[in-house]
Amino acid sequence: MVTVTPHAGSREDRAGDPLDGLVNLFDLGIVLSVAFLLAALSSLHLGGTITSHGLRATSAKNIYIQPGQTVAPLPKPGARTIGRGTQAGVVYRLANGQLVYVQSAPSKPSH
Repeated sequence: MVTVTPHAGSREDRAGDPLDGLVNLFDLGIVLSVAFLLAALSSLHLGGTITSHGLRATSAKNIYIQPGQTVAPLPKPGARTIGRGTQAGVVYRLANGQLVYVQSAPSKPSH
């Protein structure tokens, strides 16, 4: 039978497992990755759209742009616009109100 004293093995217990340091580095990596994620999200200036309850629903009238970008108004329905260009596709409105964009087939150049 083996007798165990209160101090038996205490030096080995204080030394710990050599992998404990690796686990601590893993924890540090998780903390740093969350910090970088929060820094990246804060640089997008999404403070008005994120609340404590999650993402805030925005109406279709709100347009978010980055500083330095410009937004040109769309012509009113029935108004004619002047310019040169090619047709990029067709937009259909479904019965449920959803808009579907269908890209036009690329046209072959005629020689």
